[in-house]
Amino acid sequence: MAEGLRLAAMKPAEAVLSFDAALALDSLDVEANWRAAIARSDIALPLRQKSNRSRRDSLLAQAQENARRGVRQAPNDPNTLFALGMVLGNTALNKGIKEKVRMSTEIRSLALRAVAADSNHDGAQHLLGRWNYEVMKLSGIERFIAKSILGGGVFGQASWEEARRRLERAVTLDSTRIYHRLDLARVLAARKETTAARRELQRINELPNRVAADTTYRREAVEMLEKISKR
Repeated sequence: MAEGLRLAAMKPAEAVLSFDAALALDSLDVEANWRAAIARSDIALPLRQKSNRSRRDSLLAQAQENARRGVRQAPNDPNTLFALGMVLGNTALNKGIKEKVRMSTEIRSLALRAVAADSNHDGAQHLLGRWNYEVMKLSGIERFIAKSILGGGVFGQASWEEARRRLERAVTLDSTRIYHRLDLARVLAARKETTAARRELQRINELPNRVAADTTYRREAVEMLEKISKR
């Protein structure tokens, strides 16, 4: 576990080997499970090309298994709840609308439970903000289908205001986390608050890479800044 923790931030592919070794000794170890889930999700993050789809899906399926095992053992732990919600969120990105509705309902429930367990958990606040953002950016017809036909009644509780509030809270709790500012910028840009969005994206340039995924997030921030600067 100590070796996994040392490697987790910048070398998730190596860290997961250590967490798996710990799980080989005790498959019910809560921390090893949720950390392995996050490490696998981090490894899957940059695998976005179609040629990498099977590898990404396999990693996220394994991550979900780790995360669900952690939640079963510690159903009120904000870290296990956040880990499962994050993995499901990343998995849902490549799913059809029906599957997205099913997963989104669970993601929201997990995020609310994590925030209830620890309102200062920046990841949980981010997860809830991102959930609101993903729902609100759907087209009107997609939200109608989700709410009226596919059983996604909770979609009606999403709002841009809640997306912004939760992501601003995440930034307040951890102001140097690139991902928090990137998703806040996405919300601001979607609401045509270009100046505020640009400010968040420019702030990212001043922040250090804290996790391996920051390389991907930083590239997305640059691409987004270029896009909104052309408007």
